[in-house]
Amino acid sequence: MKRIEAIIRKTRFEEVREALHKAEIDFFSFWDVRGIGQARQGRIYRGVVYDTGSIERILISIVVREKNVAKTIDAIMGAARTGEIGDGRIFVMPVDDSYRIRTGESGDDTLFIKEEEKIK
Repeated sequence: MKRIEAIIRKTRFEEVREALHKAEIDFFSFWDVRGIGQARQGRIYRGVVYDTGSIERILISIVVREKNVAKTIDAIMGAARTGEIGDGRIFVMPVDDSYRIRTGESGDDTLFIKEEEKIK
């Protein structure tokens, strides 16, 4: 199992969400985050200088089975890319184990709903 964290532009979140859904990655968590990027300039709008060094982003966290890592990364990359500086980053980390609290099951079977459970 792998944990995939992606930091993306807020403006690309809906596209990424839809791409993940099409890739059959239907469960993930996300947060509004702020960070410091490489750009350290101010922008002037109507006579007021705004600092663009602190930028708003979305942090997406997903735990997937090994077989779903590539398609998850491809979905995020394809939907989040604008080709401009500040498109974001993707990090991939190992996950030792996973537990389903309701049933006590462990392992990567806990990351998806089995067909027989969908009927209930």
